[in-house]
Amino acid sequence: MTYVVTDNCIKCKYTDCVDVCPVDCFHEGPNFLAIDPDECIDCTLCVAECPAEAIFAEDDVPAGMENFIALNAELVKTWPVIIERKDPAPDADEWVKVKNKLEHLER
Repeated sequence: MTYVVTDNCIKCKYTDCVDVCPVDCFHEGPNFLAIDPDECIDCTLCVAECPAEAIFAEDDVPAGMENFIALNAELVKTWPVIIERKDPAPDADEWVKVKNKLEHLER
């Protein structure tokens, strides 16, 4: 089982999770982070660190967000690895409350 970044991360991109990841499995896009399922060791450390509550175990991804499992696997193939915490999006605190943001995902 791997962990998956879901909808809540879009346009927020808090990177608290990156700081605690022991295997550098996070990849950074313009306004979203993704987890490499081949690198993730299921340590669960990132889940508690995510202020947006956007990270779930693959088996626990909320209903309607199952497409994020494949999306994470797809995006990590072209996005660079992120290994250091960065500032979130300037308006992250406003976007974290918004639901169904997939249309705002920038590739």
